[in-house]
Amino acid sequence: MIRALAICALLALAACAPGSLPDTADRRVPTEVALPPMKSFGPTTVTRPTRSNRSIAADILDLTFRLESGRELPVLTRFEGPITVRLTGPAPANVGRDLDRLITRLRREVGLSISRVPATSKASITVEVVTRQALQRAVPQAACFVVPRLSSWDEFRRNRRSGALDWATLEVRETMAVFLPGDVSPQEVRDCLHEELAQAIGPLNDLYRLSDSVFNDDNFHTVLTGFDMLVLRTLYAPELRSGMTREQVAARLPAILNRLNPRGRRAPDGTAGDTPRRWIDAIETALGPRASPLRRRAAARDAVEIARARGWTDTRAAFSLYVLGRLSIAADPELAMAAFLQSGTLYRAAGDTDLQAAHVAMQLAAFALSAGQSDIALEIVNRNLTPVAEAENAALLSTLLMVKAEALELEGRASEARAVRLDSLGWARYGFGSESEVRARLGEIALLSPNRARSGEDEEGGAS
Repeated sequence: MIRALAICALLALAACAPGSLPDTADRRVPTEVALPPMKSFGPTTVTRPTRSNRSIAADILDLTFRLESGRELPVLTRFEGPITVRLTGPAPANVGRDLDRLITRLRREVGLSISRVPATSKASITVEVVTRQALQRAVPQAACFVVPRLSSWDEFRRNRRSGALDWATLEVRETMAVFLPGDVSPQEVRDCLHEELAQAIGPLNDLYRLSDSVFNDDNFHTVLTGFDMLVLRTLYAPELRSGMTREQVAARLPAILNRLNPRGRRAPDGTAGDTPRRWIDAIETALGPRASPLRRRAAARDAVEIARARGWTDTRAAFSLYVLGRLSIAADPELAMAAFLQSGTLYRAAGDTDLQAAHVAMQLAAFALSAGQSDIALEIVNRNLTPVAEAENAALLSTLLMVKAEALELEGRASEARAVRLDSLGWARYGFGSESEVRARLGEIALLSPNRARSGEDEEGGAS
């Protein structure tokens, strides 16, 4: 409780730090350090879902028989034979490596007969790399996407307004195309690979109620989880086939899940129920690029109020508060801190949400650093490094390490700070991509430190 109150007290001091950075970085900001090689993650840490099979069955039905728009799908569709994947377009080397790693996981964890074939071969799924500008010009709200019945970007451009792309008319999956940008950070491409390849193979919907899945538009989980792999294993169980109705699939799910997930027989129910369209619309407005900052904050407040009115205490309520906190840092710092603290409390109480709690913790660590509370910043960062690394989020991991390096500098532990900063840069090269993006993030975090601010003030005084 004392530490929580101390963090609350940091707010007024930290409020202007992210939003009022000087136009030019102070020369003492360590942005000229040489960048190390890009780091990569080892074997994926996979955790098993903890909800009951009854809850998971409800999730699978909603993921499989409904599109994100809310439109119902009449039948189950899946590939009914071996799946081949090819990679085309100007793909950086890391894309091929991440695709191979994902295919290996799908073979091992799902049991799929899936393999990669040369770019010139015919394939069940074509993963084509295009530019971000081309993607956004075609589908402005999508960072990447999957379409049925096509095998190239040229085909998509010719057929984008035809009935060929209507998922509701599909009876069995035979040909799919995944389009993703190649001119973004390696992590962003990998995140697209995981979600879009999973949707090409399995569920097409996202559910905000899922705390342990990439099939959730909160975008906390970015690599396929144990829950996601269980969903895919279930959909490709021999008891199911393309063309089955929701009722037919529902009748067979209990036996399939009891076989694949025996521990789920006795686990507690965790289905949170449907998410109202009003809340989804509020969140999408708050996170979208088109509304003004004032309108986005208002939408975030609406989402919080809807969550409270429905009595939610789950991850949807926590996410509402997290979004409100992110959007309020500059305009209303006291509200931002209160929202982050409430969000963190809900995430910690929800269970299996260490990654979400780490995102909130990063915000609190930044506030602590801004106020010179190095001990609090270090405690927050050290407590959250493991779940972030296990989730393979290099961008968040590098940011936390940058905060840690600055906190160590505040404590006079310069050699430790240098080592941690170097470590952060290896992960930043994967998480943020270009050298300019990496150095920009390093400079932003460095300028949160009171030492950097004081050195800038001293230089200004000396110059006059």
